[in-house]
Amino acid sequence: MLDRLLGREELRERVASLEEENRHLERQLEAEQRRRSDAVTDRQDAEERVNRLEDRIAGMEGEDHTETTADPTFGRRERLRGSRRDTVLDRLDSVRTDREGALSAMVDGETPDTLADLLGDRAGLVSRARPCLVYVDDAELVSVALAPPRPPEAFCEWDDSFRVDRSWFAPGDDEEHALALVRSDTFALGVYEGTERVSFEGFESDVKEQHSKGGFSQGRFERIRDGQIADHLERCTQALADAPDPLYVVGERTVVGEFEDRAAATRSVDATGDTEAALDEATREFWTTRLSTF
Repeated sequence: MLDRLLGREELRERVASLEEENRHLERQLEAEQRRRSDAVTDRQDAEERVNRLEDRIAGMEGEDHTETTADPTFGRRERLRGSRRDTVLDRLDSVRTDREGALSAMVDGETPDTLADLLGDRAGLVSRARPCLVYVDDAELVSVALAPPRPPEAFCEWDDSFRVDRSWFAPGDDEEHALALVRSDTFALGVYEGTERVSFEGFESDVKEQHSKGGFSQGRFERIRDGQIADHLERCTQALADAPDPLYVVGERTVVGEFEDRAAATRSVDATGDTEAALDEATREFWTTRLSTF
């Protein structure tokens, strides 16, 4: 009776309600943490499956070529990022040879004669992997091509070790840069310090689907859609005006070319979903290096 008069009973009920709400929020947080952990694990498992499938495809191609032609094939193909990429680069960086026993080359056109002579009938594989860095030693214990996110200018040189610059493969720890995802109806921009995103901007535009569902002639429908895409790309251009350099633009193959003059590099990626999730996927894809052995 006294508690009720003093309002303590109501207070205790309120405290109990808040404690139950807090426990509910804690359960939600734990569930979200488990979901994110499962998502990371699922993505890693998917990447491993992709690598295994690419190995199987390379092996099947090799079997097919063995039966039909003497043309060489890739021994292994793998997508590298994160710690796996760093491990591969560490191994390449550790190789030491006699003077002029290690050949490093960046190929983005015709294969240099020096490299072609060393590889012989495998030189054609470089054309299939380019633009790529190629590392081969004179004993041919190492024979690998890497397609980095930020390829350097073309070069071809002998030394007693391989020329491996980490900045070709990943941003520096505190390096500021921007990466934008552009699709015909979606835009997302992240500013990063190293691998950490420090800001985000994104939007979607109303663009008609690719095929008319009636009511318009196909020609008129396509003109309307092209105009909507042009307006969207203009909006993207304005959003990129104040983005820090270097800026990398990725997205649909049909639109990323519009930003070649502004961007340090462009790449076609298949990243879908809402703007922020798509940007995260596009960022992982951009900073992925393709490894090919031959």
